[in-house]
Amino acid sequence: MPTNTTILNIDDHPALTDPTPFDQFDPLKADGPDQGSDFQASAYPQLIQTAESSVLGSFFNMTNAIVGAGIIGLPFAFKEAGYFTGMILLLTLAYITDWTLRLLAHATKLSGRSTYQELVCFCFGRIGFHAISFFQFVFAFGGMCAFNVIIGDTVPHVIRSVVPGVLSSPVLTFLTSRRAMITLITLFISFPLSLYRDMGKLAKTSALALVAMLVIVVAVVIEAPKAAPELRGNNIGKWAFMKPDVFQAIGVMGFAFVCHHNSFMIYSALKTPTLDRYARVIRLSTILSATVCLVLASVGYLNFTDKTRGNILNNFPDNNLLINIARFCFGFNMITTFPMELLVAREVIDGYVSLYSQPKSASNHTEVPFSMTRHVGVTTAMVLATLFVALSVCDLGIIIELTGGVSATALAFILPAACHLKLGSGPLLTRAKLPLWLLLGFGICVLFLSPTLAIYRFIHQDPSEMHIC
Repeated sequence: MPTNTTILNIDDHPALTDPTPFDQFDPLKADGPDQGSDFQASAYPQLIQTAESSVLGSFFNMTNAIVGAGIIGLPFAFKEAGYFTGMILLLTLAYITDWTLRLLAHATKLSGRSTYQELVCFCFGRIGFHAISFFQFVFAFGGMCAFNVIIGDTVPHVIRSVVPGVLSSPVLTFLTSRRAMITLITLFISFPLSLYRDMGKLAKTSALALVAMLVIVVAVVIEAPKAAPELRGNNIGKWAFMKPDVFQAIGVMGFAFVCHHNSFMIYSALKTPTLDRYARVIRLSTILSATVCLVLASVGYLNFTDKTRGNILNNFPDNNLLINIARFCFGFNMITTFPMELLVAREVIDGYVSLYSQPKSASNHTEVPFSMTRHVGVTTAMVLATLFVALSVCDLGIIIELTGGVSATALAFILPAACHLKLGSGPLLTRAKLPLWLLLGFGICVLFLSPTLAIYRFIHQDPSEMHIC
């Protein structure tokens, strides 16, 4: 751990006003924690290299990163929080996302680090390494579980719609089984794709992912008002300002908005990546994302109220053509996104192997040679683990509540504030730093309350409200 620390002035440091491109910023000339630390941030591998992109291209990449799979659960979050509280929370979290992304960019340029992992390790040494590794792994693992559940929620509906006679066929009827489709797609599509070490080609599917999200929003906006009366919920309490499950709702929204682990790649991929250009990308992306999320959450909740499901598409019947198109797009997107999240989780494990395989007396970190046995073994173990969870839990809501409450709050609220406080100048307890302390406290509260309350409600929920797989 570093013994001498030079305080950085976040407001006055020339790195924040100098238009020097990010990739030309010399970390050796930046003030920061002593470089003689016994822990090397490079123990954590850099995941993906990106090509240069324009402001417009980065805007689309950032929007896709924000409006991810979690958007499907936002109407459910409104059901938990209450409509007006849900709106306030959503807009507040969108603003916090904008703010914390810029905080991370500032801290990154000051420290000269190029990834989230390296930044946290630079600020907090070995403890930071363990923290960022844990939260990155939980978010990636929870995301993979959610993707498998979404596949089970979408693909069987599409098959029943496209092949009406499949239920009468003794040979093909298994294709409409949730468990069968999750197992087949995970083992024979997602698993082989996850064995690739280079995910560059799969990363190009981000454009398709963004289109899928827009299709879902359009489909819900058009079809929700047409839903049959028996599918709609009770209007009593529909306009309640606040409901008891507010903290769980924050976890769901955090899962939807967190993109901080991807933001570094988008930042470094900008042509002439200055903070001003990056701030424009962030502002435009968060405004568009918040608008899209607010529309979907409002329309979905106001039409289905207390019957709103963790996956809003599950509120619609099997024979709805437009919704089935949305289901197909979303399911295909989850199949191609699964390997990307597994890559993140696998790199976390590789980081630990790399760290603990070094002799204690080694002064410099050296990369551990690639092992095909370890690669296949780790990939297989994680695929089977996520498959087991998806087959056992069919309620998407509880998965995104836990994943968002445990990891998204740390990645989006706690760590950005902590890094900025660590690198900031002057006393820690000042009025200027009060927003950072409030953000840190807010994140810690949600981190403990959201998963705890979600588990308590899941255990004690009314049997009539349980979703049977």
